[in-house]
Amino acid sequence: MTLNEPIEVLTTIAFAEAILKQLQQISPRLQFTVQSARRPEDIPDDVWSRTEILYTDTVLPEPKQVPNLRWLQLHYSGVDFALDAPLLHKPGLQVTTLSGAAVPQIAEYVIMMMLALGHRLPDVFLNQNRAEWPSDRWDRFMPKELRGSTVGIVGYGSIGREIARLLLPFGVTILAVKRDVKHPQDTGYTIPGLGDPHGDFFHRLYPIQALKPMLKVCDFVVICVPLTHKTRNLINSPYAAN
Repeated sequence: MTLNEPIEVLTTIAFAEAILKQLQQISPRLQFTVQSARRPEDIPDDVWSRTEILYTDTVLPEPKQVPNLRWLQLHYSGVDFALDAPLLHKPGLQVTTLSGAAVPQIAEYVIMMMLALGHRLPDVFLNQNRAEWPSDRWDRFMPKELRGSTVGIVGYGSIGREIARLLLPFGVTILAVKRDVKHPQDTGYTIPGLGDPHGDFFHRLYPIQALKPMLKVCDFVVICVPLTHKTRNLINSPYAAN
């Protein structure tokens, strides 16, 4: 391939026109084909055969369908659905995910849910909609404040680190579980100014083997590990069981 030849990019997700224009500004060599699909059969064979870069959510062709494919970009950070796909074992194929890209939204969602649960908002809203205020409301709706609580973060990756950063102003004790406790630094993608790249925000870091004693002292627990063959049923494993 010469430096002037086009690079064929296929996306099976219908991007907004404004996003496509931004992508096209990266290089005039990028030739985009946008074709919404749910199955590999929804894409014509001639499109598959010329595709060099594939951006997709769950549409994964067989390796023989994409002889020129060099880069597979998956739309999610969690890719458990694709772990056993033959395409991921295609020789020379670069596979990347969106790990770290949606960290601000997910971390803020986690904080929102912790506050909602701690302040009993589901029950409060239910009674509010019914215009019912039970006589034991002061006890029933007594909040569990984040302030002074202990939060366990299982999986101290990009999401867990941003959750820890957002929790700091609440005066929370942050406990974290990481597979490799000897290297607390973050070596993955980090949005500047976010996360905990140096491993400074937790109060104690636990190996996975110590998950059970950590869980016992937590008021809130956030599961941030990816779903893989090794992490499936982690909370039901001997590391966490009573």
